[in-house]
Amino acid sequence: MPTLEEYKAKYQSVIDFCKASNVRLEHVHVQDGKLYISGAAPSERIKNRIWDKIKEVDPIYADLTCELSIDSSIPEPTRTYTVVSGDSLWKIAQKHYGNGALYPKIIAANPGKLKDDKSVIHPGDVLVVPEQ
Repeated sequence: MPTLEEYKAKYQSVIDFCKASNVRLEHVHVQDGKLYISGAAPSERIKNRIWDKIKEVDPIYADLTCELSIDSSIPEPTRTYTVVSGDSLWKIAQKHYGNGALYPKIIAANPGKLKDDKSVIHPGDVLVVPEQ
């Protein structure tokens, strides 16, 4: 039977994603011959993305039990981007979403900084870029 360290090595990308997504991990240990992970995610969207990450590691995840609840008091992670010379909202959306036409999501996430698609951005500006 694998050790806790061997299980953690296998699922390290999942554990790292949990930490980066503000998931509160309550237990990570071996139980009944499986890696047992429990905790609370800030949203159903994050919880689903964690399951996607688990399935990337092992599509049948027969050696893992993962129990996550939703706790809306946990803040969603905020991704930011610092504007560089030559950037446009279109280019930033293309870089982060693979589709420049999604730039209105960036505008909506930055009230006070951006008003509409005619908003001017400058190198050094820090923009919130919401998850897709």
